[in-house]
Amino acid sequence: MSLDNYIGSDSSLFKPVEKSKRDKPDKSKCPFCRIVADETKGLVVFRDSISIAFLDEKPLFPGHTLLVPMTHFPTLESLPNELVGNLFQRVQLVAQAIELAMSADGTFVALNDKVSQSVPHTHIHIVPRRRKDGLRGFFWPRQAYSSVEAAKEIREKIRSQIEILGSKPRAQR
Repeated sequence: MSLDNYIGSDSSLFKPVEKSKRDKPDKSKCPFCRIVADETKGLVVFRDSISIAFLDEKPLFPGHTLLVPMTHFPTLESLPNELVGNLFQRVQLVAQAIELAMSADGTFVALNDKVSQSVPHTHIHIVPRRRKDGLRGFFWPRQAYSSVEAAKEIREKIRSQIEILGSKPRAQR
């Protein structure tokens, strides 16, 4: 299976899923559902049967990633209880990979719900942070990557860290 379909370890909680068995999008106009269905290319760093993570097109900082459930749920409230913990286990993995890949001091993890939610599909922002990086409050400048190649290079760094982390038991990460 290629990295375009799955990043992770068969022995971890994150099992690969074949393209034909992925959840179909519930909303044909949802841009995130189109990424899930491979109708629109996103710079995917992680995919399994629960979620997909891809680089934000206009990041706060390079490495800013969105993690979304594979099934369309418009709000946090609409997520089934049994999915919440599984989804946030993936957030932990991706956040750790971003921190390592981007040599960041930490990460900022956020979820807008209804208000300020630009796409009505539950999504979690995972942003690499550095001390004194200039972010203050909630009015942050966003900008596109300088080139597709620059974004792809960052995607590969994060994918590599996910692969390494996914092959280790959680206690050893």
